[in-house]
Amino acid sequence: MDGTQLSRRGFLGMGLAAGVITLTACGSDSDDKGSSSGNATAASLVMTVWGGENDKTTYQKRIDLLVKKFPELKVTLQLIPSDGYAQKVQTMIAGGKGPDIMQVAESVNVYSSKNQIQPLDELASKAGLDLEKRFGSIGKLYSYQDKVYAIPDRSGAMIVFYNKALFEAKGIKPPTADWTWDDALSAFKELTVPGKQWGYAGSGWWAQWWSFVYQNGGKIIDDSGRPAVATDEVIEALQWSGDLIFKHGVVPTQKQYADMGADVGGDQAFANGKVAVNTTGFWGISGLTKSAIDWDIAPLWRGKEQAVTAFGSGLAISRTAKNPEAALKAIDFLTSPEAQQQIIATGQDVPANIEVQKSDAFLKPAWMTKPVNMNVFGESSDFVYRAPFIPTWNEMQKAFEDGLADFWLGKQDARTALTAIQKRLESIVKPG
Repeated sequence: MDGTQLSRRGFLGMGLAAGVITLTACGSDSDDKGSSSGNATAASLVMTVWGGENDKTTYQKRIDLLVKKFPELKVTLQLIPSDGYAQKVQTMIAGGKGPDIMQVAESVNVYSSKNQIQPLDELASKAGLDLEKRFGSIGKLYSYQDKVYAIPDRSGAMIVFYNKALFEAKGIKPPTADWTWDDALSAFKELTVPGKQWGYAGSGWWAQWWSFVYQNGGKIIDDSGRPAVATDEVIEALQWSGDLIFKHGVVPTQKQYADMGADVGGDQAFANGKVAVNTTGFWGISGLTKSAIDWDIAPLWRGKEQAVTAFGSGLAISRTAKNPEAALKAIDFLTSPEAQQQIIATGQDVPANIEVQKSDAFLKPAWMTKPVNMNVFGESSDFVYRAPFIPTWNEMQKAFEDGLADFWLGKQDARTALTAIQKRLESIVKPG
């Protein structure tokens, strides 16, 4: 989600600027050659991120805390529109003037495979940064060929949003992590009023149906690095998703969504009371704070095992960084509890730091207008699977987008679609 492949997430209310916005926080006039006092981590750093006004504000607040604590650092924040982010930072790196710190997401290994960002294992070890202790199961999410290329910064699992009033009217208990596929389908059927109301918003987005794949024991890319989408486990999971629409009628078709209004999808349909259950990320909360419906959140149900997609981004160090130690020092602080609390204080996202996810600041944010079970994010973090952030991530996503178009229209079954996609992926994805 770093501009090379936009996802449904849309990078959270972007209101994007037309160009690069630069903000500077200064703790001293030291440059990246070190200070006269001999401080090896005194430096002037450039940090690039994407996003909108709230993202800019939140990152800057965190940077201000950083330079207050470490006055030997000077950090310039550059906010780059998401649709041009990857091209911009790659051009900067190619010209020898890349950012010192850069935000990355699913396309992290587009950069690492081109030697555009540095492995961070040794730097993190020297700094005493324990990735597993600080971030739990996602500590090494941004890895390639057994090397870590980014430190988790923002990370929240996909969760279940449900309409409490509709559930109560049918006498259905709230969703739990112990729900099975059958339990979910049974509830969706009860909550559906043909042509008027649907039990579930659907799982046509990769983050949704991939969760079901991993719940079913499947993998998109196998352990040897080869595509594995034509396996029975993957086919069964995708077919289950399609059957919710065309066999059971508990999810709106594309036409039914279109009839609800221009650009209406699951998030909007849920907020309007048209669907009883929606699976999406943290950003769904901001769209519901003024909704008239009574809602809450829950963890995703399970299949043969529990698995769920996580959304987020990490902080990497470019190969052109003149002072990697100073950049790592900055990242270390930016992912500490003190700095990460700003992420939830502004309602930007879920902090990757698990200590912050368990804090009152996160569980009971000041801006929340109603009681919401925020514990769900911490609970769900135990179920997050390692998505295959391969160097050809964008090409892989394009193969799925093209190859599943007829499937999501009900014109093709999962086996036919995935068999064709498997062949295409075999020409795209090469074992690392």
